[in-house]
Amino acid sequence: MQGLPKFEHPDLLIGADGASDAGVFRLRDDLLILQSLDFFPPLVDDAYLYGQIAAANSLSDIYAMGGDPTTAMNIVGFPDDKLSLDILQEILRGGAERVQAAGALIVGGHTVRDTEIKYGLSVTGVATPDELLTNRDARPGDRLVLTKALGTGFVTTAFKKNRCPEEVLATASESMAQLNKAGSEAARAVGASASTDITGFGLSGHAIEMASASSVTLLLDLEALPVLPGAAKLAAAGNQTRASATNRSAAAASMRIEGSGDPVRLEMAFDPQTSGGLLISVPAGRADELVEKCRLTGAATTAIVGEVVEKQDVLLVLRS
Repeated sequence: MQGLPKFEHPDLLIGADGASDAGVFRLRDDLLILQSLDFFPPLVDDAYLYGQIAAANSLSDIYAMGGDPTTAMNIVGFPDDKLSLDILQEILRGGAERVQAAGALIVGGHTVRDTEIKYGLSVTGVATPDELLTNRDARPGDRLVLTKALGTGFVTTAFKKNRCPEEVLATASESMAQLNKAGSEAARAVGASASTDITGFGLSGHAIEMASASSVTLLLDLEALPVLPGAAKLAAAGNQTRASATNRSAAAASMRIEGSGDPVRLEMAFDPQTSGGLLISVPAGRADELVEKCRLTGAATTAIVGEVVEKQDVLLVLRS
């Protein structure tokens, strides 16, 4: 973004800076519009499932901000000169199913010929000023709650190398296709302080963004992290993405590791997630209630994974 024009407006509450999950523009004193965009190449062979995962991932940014998705537009790159349009139809059908499940509408989109498949959504949502959640308001004393299990990067990498058991991929795919609606609604219901979704920068990267934006330090308990079934075994076997090392390197100057626990557990903090869960900062007295609400509405692996403290010499502490 360096060197690009900076856009400013009295009603632009959150723009491209600040590592927020979505842009926020005030339409009225009581109504905010949220906007986000995301797309990526296939992670699975099933076209319909890929469409579901990509759409859930795109919708997640709106949920992370405490909003409700209203409309979406398809973004597609597709080699129609090499592959059947039946494949594209299945991708779009999978995406449409997740958009419908979110209670939103697809209102159009754009397709270009590309050398590889890419799919995602540009999503618009709404929130009231009281509902809006950002990554900027985590408070000392809060508990940290994670709404999905980690490990999708290890699973999808192993799958690409033909090393992933079918049942492990199936469980991970179900998690990636799951909407973050349950976590978002529960966070709003209990008065959460802050929220962000866990995607490509991994748990460590997004936790550091929250800590930096909130001027606090986050403490994460490695043993408390929920992990997808089979992911730890695949991680131990070396099925890491290149982004795992990048994420660890990027986080190094801003974090401290305490204890000498399971090294595989530690790697889960750096694993890049696709359509990961929400990391929610919530007042301590309502953390258990948040976990219960999430689990009752489908986010079964939700867990308390740490706490927020006054700012220390680092932004993130990983402890075991």
